[in-house]
Amino acid sequence: MDDRRKRILYQCNHCGMKENDVLLGGFATAMVESLNHVELGQLEAIISVPDNDLLSWILGKVAPDPEHDTPLLKRIQDFNKKN
Repeated sequence: MDDRRKRILYQCNHCGMKENDVLLGGFATAMVESLNHVELGQLEAIISVPDNDLLSWILGKVAPDPEHDTPLLKRIQDFNKKN
């Protein structure tokens, strides 16, 4: 695994809120190696979102900001519905 993916994986598993660590970290652990360059950039942007907003988006309680409303966020939501 390249350094960028390792860094993203670490950040997803250490977001701040335990809930986000579980939800985002679980997705990243399973999927980070298969993400393309654009998706990695989107994931890096998602990681920078405040914890409460991110949790609400992942759980589908609040619509994400337009710049983060991407197919990748939908994949993260779907992944967590299944698991």
